[in-house]
Amino acid sequence: MSRAKARAALLGELEEAMRRSSAQGVLYGQTVANVAGIANSDLECMDILYLEGRVTAGRLAEVTGLTTGAITGVVDRLEKAGLVRRERDEADRRKVFIAVVPETAMKIGQLYVPMQQAMEKVFNAYTDEELRLLLRFATEGYKGVLAATAALKGLIDTPPEKRPAFKLKKRPGRT
Repeated sequence: MSRAKARAALLGELEEAMRRSSAQGVLYGQTVANVAGIANSDLECMDILYLEGRVTAGRLAEVTGLTTGAITGVVDRLEKAGLVRRERDEADRRKVFIAVVPETAMKIGQLYVPMQQAMEKVFNAYTDEELRLLLRFATEGYKGVLAATAALKGLIDTPPEKRPAFKLKKRPGRT
């Protein structure tokens, strides 16, 4: 097998492994959301809040790509579930931050322990140098996904007649 074909095969295997891992991660998150009794998209917003720290609804909308109206609904549901709270800015009372409620978030965090333990077992098989490579890969991959997401969102503002051909068959009874 030529070097080019071997590389193409390796890249294909890597892409497939990443797709499987990504899909399984989404399914694991959906299971966590089901157990917690919240929507998966709300759980993902909660995770972003946890990673970002206390942010405004506008910032959360910016990071998630959701509209501010949709974020209001997400925050309302998360607040009702006791997972987040709205906090007024001390300097500017008009500004409201969304903050994770740590005690309740820890309960959801417990649902991730099996995954964390499984991943810890995987990571322990790698050297520090290999872990640095994996960290670089994950960080650069994240940046690539952000850029691809921004490009795809650009289609939303493109008039339908100028968008690439993409049409799904409608299911019976749907409009």
